[in-house]
Amino acid sequence: MPLYMSTFGYKSEVWAGLVKSPENREEMVGRILEEAGCKLRGLWYAFGEADGFALIEAPDNTTAAGLSIAITSSGAFRKFETTPLMTQAETLDALHVAANVHYAPPAEPVHV
Repeated sequence: MPLYMSTFGYKSEVWAGLVKSPENREEMVGRILEEAGCKLRGLWYAFGEADGFALIEAPDNTTAAGLSIAITSSGAFRKFETTPLMTQAETLDALHVAANVHYAPPAEPVHV
């Protein structure tokens, strides 16, 4: 299954709630994702611009986007972004495609 990296930042009131009542979010998030046909491969907390990262397996972009929309609409996050991850083989294939694309920046003539 394709992999996706979700980067998130909780709102301050969510952090306040977790301080008062700590919980293992990895277990809860894992169950929610399984109900949607996905799998949580890992959940990491951080400090800095992002509060954490999740590595998720989803069957396709539509499912991953649906999860992202549902999670974002909860209102618990100040930031939530999902990025599709590509394997090394997929990236090499993309580089071969790029070698045959003749892109011209705006306001420059196209030379084919």
